[in-house]
Amino acid sequence: MAVRRLHPDQPHGFSFTPENLAWAKETIAKYPVGKEASAIIPLMWRAQEQSGGWLPEPALRYVADMLGVAYIRAYEVATFYTMFQLAPVGTKAHVQVCGTTPCMLRGAEALIDVCKRRISEHPHELSEDGQFSWEEVECLGCCANAPMVQIWKDTYEDLTPEALEKILAAFARGAAPKAGSQIGRKTSAPEGAVTTLVDPALYDGSQIGAWRARFPELQDEGAAAGSQPADKSKG
Repeated sequence: MAVRRLHPDQPHGFSFTPENLAWAKETIAKYPVGKEASAIIPLMWRAQEQSGGWLPEPALRYVADMLGVAYIRAYEVATFYTMFQLAPVGTKAHVQVCGTTPCMLRGAEALIDVCKRRISEHPHELSEDGQFSWEEVECLGCCANAPMVQIWKDTYEDLTPEALEKILAAFARGAAPKAGSQIGRKTSAPEGAVTTLVDPALYDGSQIGAWRARFPELQDEGAAAGSQPADKSKG
């Protein structure tokens, strides 16, 4: 369990840009009257994006005032979720390396070594150029595609140290590396080629007639409401 505290150097104030303020009001209006405080996470996330990837203390108070909640409530949310950064992060990328068991078993420690070598020896420290930072976090919900990292809103999965190096190099160039699996699989599909249901006839419609002949009773499912199935015990 990590202790999460506000950074000692804070800006003097915070306010949403006109565009973000309009978005915040629209977001709050989506919640029932009396439940507006439920908008605290999306509003704090937008405040973090506006602040360069971290959430200053004045932004916490600003969002709390918008929602009519005590400051301590905003602080509780910000310190509970690792999606909120309480100190300045890299200007180009903040890398969150999943350190939960599936990712560790699949090589997360090697990804941490890349971050230590490429960014800084310790988490939550800026790289020398101020462009990168990193930390280890708990499960990010991509266990089947371990190991993985999250950078801003995107996840990068099925990683090797070499793949992570390429991703960081892309961010350094100002490019947007492809998110998701880095070995080409879709969602959480098994690695490698398809091993089941490989017959194209299963998908081209040619088997529909055979299916209907084999299971005629299933064709009655589209009958009008109220109709009674045939009594197969007669005849």
